[in-house]
Amino acid sequence: MNIIICGAGMVGFSISKQLSSQGHSVTVIDQSSEDIKKINDTQDVKGIVGKATLPSVLENAGAKDADMIIAVTRNDEINMIVCQIASSLFDISKKIARIRSQEFLDGKWSKLYSKSNIPIDVIISPEREVAKSLYRKLEAPGALDNVPFVKDKVKLLEISIDKGCPIINLPLKDLTKKFPEFKAHIFGAQRKDSFVFLKKDDVMNVGDKVYLVVSTDQINKLLSVFGHEEKSAQKILIIGGGNIGLHLAKLLEGADGLRTKIIEKNKSRAELLASELSSSIVICGDALDEKILKEANIEEVETVFALTNDDEDNIMACVLAEKYTPSKRTIAIINKHNYNLLQESLKIDDLVDPRMTTVSTIMKHVHTGTIDTVYSLLDGEYEFLEAKILETSELVGKSIKDSNLPEEVRVGAIVRKSKVMMPKSTSVFEKNDIVVLLSKRDQLKEVENLFSITS
Repeated sequence: MNIIICGAGMVGFSISKQLSSQGHSVTVIDQSSEDIKKINDTQDVKGIVGKATLPSVLENAGAKDADMIIAVTRNDEINMIVCQIASSLFDISKKIARIRSQEFLDGKWSKLYSKSNIPIDVIISPEREVAKSLYRKLEAPGALDNVPFVKDKVKLLEISIDKGCPIINLPLKDLTKKFPEFKAHIFGAQRKDSFVFLKKDDVMNVGDKVYLVVSTDQINKLLSVFGHEEKSAQKILIIGGGNIGLHLAKLLEGADGLRTKIIEKNKSRAELLASELSSSIVICGDALDEKILKEANIEEVETVFALTNDDEDNIMACVLAEKYTPSKRTIAIINKHNYNLLQESLKIDDLVDPRMTTVSTIMKHVHTGTIDTVYSLLDGEYEFLEAKILETSELVGKSIKDSNLPEEVRVGAIVRKSKVMMPKSTSVFEKNDIVVLLSKRDQLKEVENLFSITS
């Protein structure tokens, strides 16, 4: 596809990197010559310095032949105007825009987005997507991440292997024999900065982050096998009342039995939070002030979310929280990759890159055909996704071992008429099966072809 990306910030940079690596023709527009130079120097894409709202700039970027435009500049209004021009002047068929302002997304004003008004096909709200991903972490205590697939029938779990894991050094084939009733499949593990596929004779090592799919109704049983018996947290502390913190609090208020407190430094923002929320307690103050933490009863808190706009403040808030109750779970948002090196030494349970949540959401809409949920790993080097097998697919009637799947593609689950099945080499694909799989980035084109999905 010919794709134009407007905005060369962190999200635009990551999307262009993934799309160009998948063989798409990508052009990136940004007013920052420095950001465009960085993209031109590191990626096989065309970078253009200019205002994306100018028709001449879009024309120079190849808008007449573009199949899709993705507007992820830092300004909502610019993203909307870009999509309007792309539709009105260049008839670009698919338009994706990142919109942050909540006034544009809720209530009667949401009717603004239609073919007769502002023609945006897909609206991405990063704060809402990140809040939903954080909320899911509470649904599977013991797992670092928890992503639903196939209408929540299957879950992708990320589990950290620590010294206390009871199945450490156990070959996967013995694990299958020991727990034959489990509907679960282990894809592999992230070891340091790379991903390794795990085969039946392989074992899991201390420090591995293991990725597996499991039937949703067996999550808790499976986590106990990995040594995680943690109960769901009931007392939650959110540090930072920005849009992510506010959306997360609203999700928490919709769940039974949860008690939520928010610490927000800005007084006017704290007052707004108090008016927007019904049962959450809002405390105005600095979360790095130990008096404020004590006011929030930090000793009783079971999970801490540090969600301010400052990476250093989020890390320090988690360190302070750990000081009061070492057994609590701490989760911090960070935007700088180098802070991942500090995670283990500072004993922070989870560092979340909000950029990759947005990228995964956008990539879901870039893939054509029947590909749905997408979850990116290692800056998009790998993708977990689900795809429906169409009647015309060459996979129909073939077993996994005879299907010529690329070497670095693994099938994790097959859902057939609401029944979840774990794959065997002899498993035969049928029409309308929904397959959950993992693919390396440079194999995605072959995956699309195998599932009768045109690029």
